[in-house]
Amino acid sequence: MPCCRTIPLFLAVLWFAAGYDCQAQQRGAIATKAMVVTAHPEASRVGREILRNGGNAADAMVAVHFALAVVYPNAGNIGGGGFMIWRSMKGECSALDFREKAPRRAWRDMFLDSAGNPVPSLSLEGALAAGVPGSVDGMIQAHKRYGTMKWRTLLEPAIALAQRGFPITAKQAADLNEFHSRLAKWNGTEQALTARSVWHQGDTLRQPDLAATLIRIRNNGRNGFYAGETARLIETAMKQHNGLIDKTDLAQYSSRWRTPLHGTYRNHTVISMPPPSSGGVALLQLLSMWERRATKDCTFHSADAVHLMVECERRVYADRAKWLGDPDAVRVPVRGLLHPAYCESRTYPIRMNRATPSSTVTFGNAIEFDTMPQQQPNRIDKMRRESEQTTHYSIVDGSGNAVSVTTTLNASYGSKLVVAGAGFLLNNEMDDFSAKPGSPNMYGLLGSEANAVAPGKRMLSSMTPTVVEKDGALKMVVGTPGGGTIITSVFQTILNVLDFGMTMQQAVEAKRFHHQWLPDWIYTEENSLDSATMLELSKRGHTFKQREPIGRVDAILVLPDGRLEAGADPRGDDTAAGLD
Repeated sequence: MPCCRTIPLFLAVLWFAAGYDCQAQQRGAIATKAMVVTAHPEASRVGREILRNGGNAADAMVAVHFALAVVYPNAGNIGGGGFMIWRSMKGECSALDFREKAPRRAWRDMFLDSAGNPVPSLSLEGALAAGVPGSVDGMIQAHKRYGTMKWRTLLEPAIALAQRGFPITAKQAADLNEFHSRLAKWNGTEQALTARSVWHQGDTLRQPDLAATLIRIRNNGRNGFYAGETARLIETAMKQHNGLIDKTDLAQYSSRWRTPLHGTYRNHTVISMPPPSSGGVALLQLLSMWERRATKDCTFHSADAVHLMVECERRVYADRAKWLGDPDAVRVPVRGLLHPAYCESRTYPIRMNRATPSSTVTFGNAIEFDTMPQQQPNRIDKMRRESEQTTHYSIVDGSGNAVSVTTTLNASYGSKLVVAGAGFLLNNEMDDFSAKPGSPNMYGLLGSEANAVAPGKRMLSSMTPTVVEKDGALKMVVGTPGGGTIITSVFQTILNVLDFGMTMQQAVEAKRFHHQWLPDWIYTEENSLDSATMLELSKRGHTFKQREPIGRVDAILVLPDGRLEAGADPRGDDTAAGLD
């Protein structure tokens, strides 16, 4: 069946207008039964083998997560946290929040100097920058609810990789060399990551201390990390480096099951993460606003399309800065932010011939819409009251269960502090709080009192693990790292497939751009926009700043014949592993 027949006619017109040839499209890896897409070939291999041996998507998720903690230490982790969206083969969905939390002894102004100004170094490196890790508890909770294989079996691949080692890639060698001095500053040169002063592609990275920690987790489950020897080693590291986390913080940590957000876009259902991630709210807002204003002239990377996306993003990120935070600690008007009338109202000031200066854009009155009845099918069922070096993985098993997981240490290698004797890095997620309302974090993102530091509070995130359905059936699993750019990268990837007719691999590879309200410029990847488009956008009042690659999207698309197409981002070592 020709692929063009799988999209509405008006979208096919947009597709051809954008220069895409249906018959010439290049697809990513194809599988008939199951698919795993992760940031590292070893982790993808591990996930595929779990599926081959009878495991489901949740089993593969656990094995992949711990494998990434070994083979992708800049972002894979047991010392960080993240979010999961699960969709069962029957269409039942859930969201797991295993985001880190502030220690009990954290306080509102802990990252300010005596004059009340932020001291960025305090929240970026060292023990004070670390939140209480959630990854291990998250994997345990997900396995208890959805797993089918024995816990011990799922840890074995990661333990083997840590013990025997694995050959590092060229990108990993470059990363380890770039960060050697900062890692050595906190850990000396005796740790596995700093054992060599210069790394080369193909060098073997062995991590015996990490293997020992993974063995404790394998044997003792939650108590292998949040109690016993590992907890003792974490508390010792905290005392040595003036951190706050203690055994009580570890013992009291728990993941939270939350109800995922649902929205509609062009007859598709989009399922994403609720707060304390801002990702789901922002993504659904963007899709709602775009659907209301996009015209036939909004073709892929045209001036009109880029202009409209940016105008929507200004308003969504202004809302993010004001309203988003930990729903267990502050009121987050999610229903109001997603109300169709609210989203429509936010588009009224947009002029297609002129950029709106961000200095004149402010947050909307979402509270006013928070109690209004819904008139359209965006919904929140039983709703309960950000680093470039994050990582994402997408999995679909042979039964049709799907999982979308984004997890992070925040910055690359997190706080740069390895827990001595335990072999794993601690996060620097405390930087994702608003150290001072109105002051940007490391990604230039602003926040308000809703995201202020408080004991036991979860910090705001941009992580956006997402699942898309069509006519009640699984359509897409998608997510990415990228700090504040996560939301816009997922947004663009979804549009690339649903509006612009791309294959999953093309959608992932397509050049990206980003705007986040402040600072007021469009970040662009090299060659993402042609000179004529940039000239036209400049005439409308936009400014540009070129930057390094944006995001590393890993995604899976269900094709019309039921096969699975992977999109593995070439910006990294990302790899798909399918099962036929």
